[in-house]
Amino acid sequence: MSQTDILPYLADLEGAMAELANCWRPDDPTYQADVRRQAMMSLSYSYFAYFHADADHPDWAPLWNPVFTLQPNPDDIYLYSPIRGDRQYRVSGSRGTCRILSFTTQRFMSGMVDDISQIGGHNEIDDADIDIDVAGNFELIFSARRPEGWTGNWAPIDPEATGMMVRFRSYDWANEVDPVIAIECLDPVGPKPRLTPDEIDARIVEMAKFPARKTRSYYRLQNGVKDRVGFNRFEPTRMKGALAKQVYWPAVFQFDADEALIIETDLPAHRPYWNIQLNDPLFSALEYVYRLSSLNGHSARISSDGRFRAVIALEDPGVPNWLDPAGYSEGGIYGRWFDCDSAPTPVIKRVKLRELRDHLPDDTPVVTAEERAEELRQRVRACQRRRRW
Repeated sequence: MSQTDILPYLADLEGAMAELANCWRPDDPTYQADVRRQAMMSLSYSYFAYFHADADHPDWAPLWNPVFTLQPNPDDIYLYSPIRGDRQYRVSGSRGTCRILSFTTQRFMSGMVDDISQIGGHNEIDDADIDIDVAGNFELIFSARRPEGWTGNWAPIDPEATGMMVRFRSYDWANEVDPVIAIECLDPVGPKPRLTPDEIDARIVEMAKFPARKTRSYYRLQNGVKDRVGFNRFEPTRMKGALAKQVYWPAVFQFDADEALIIETDLPAHRPYWNIQLNDPLFSALEYVYRLSSLNGHSARISSDGRFRAVIALEDPGVPNWLDPAGYSEGGIYGRWFDCDSAPTPVIKRVKLRELRDHLPDDTPVVTAEERAEELRQRVRACQRRRRW
């Protein structure tokens, strides 16, 4: 390749567009445009993944958030750092007051390998298993084996680990305080080196491969739900490598413009954390700063009979727990029960929008346009006050 041309290094970007064949409507121009946008999103993220830090000089980079939306939990702020399984690391800082602080180490990250079966070696720890002092400060060592004589917080990592993922999971976006943390390698290492031309070129080539690798693995997840159970039906699951304490309840939704979908479920008696969100047909989270596309156990309103009901509709239905699909009449749903004492499976009912209240409890409140606007204003402010990148 010429040393003065950059486009040849990006040739593998075309692989992302080839994934159009695996989306729901490959001939639809709106789907085609969404795939192009998603490819650019993943490419822009990949610079952080390949150029920001290395395992000897770790540092936090953004992972998923309102910009990199393939596919975050809106309640989570995600960080990523490269690591090596033969190194020792210290993470230290302030716990904050967010609902859950968790760390996952693993071998390879999605988008960084062609064969997703290579991803593995997961180890997880969250704040429930970390000693934190009265001021909220902590120190946590990560290594393949506990350091000799170390009696403080320790978490194992796989000998072949390559990355660490952190989640700051918030319930009350407006008032909870996110953690402030640092990561450092405890082994003797030299200064962070200047990259050689060959190293730079190789990393650019890997960047170009990233969007296709990412979409290939994530389309598989959403398409698998559709193929196994069809539209408007949940398929609860525990995901390999995901949070061990968490039961997911994914579905794919579909409805017409004059219809609404009612999601209804019992709630676990013990429910430290739960939520629900909407995704687009490509498994990207829908806009969740300026759209009411997600709810959690803090923001949701529970019906008088103790059940949770939410409504998906293209226009505001004037009831609590509207999940705004941001102009999409089909896409994905993801719910989560985290460390709950049961895992109920919600149901979805497809109804005419004009008949919506006939299918809801008689005492379902009316949410006025002014109340909805205030709900959205509060959401925008709360989300923007969190660290997101």
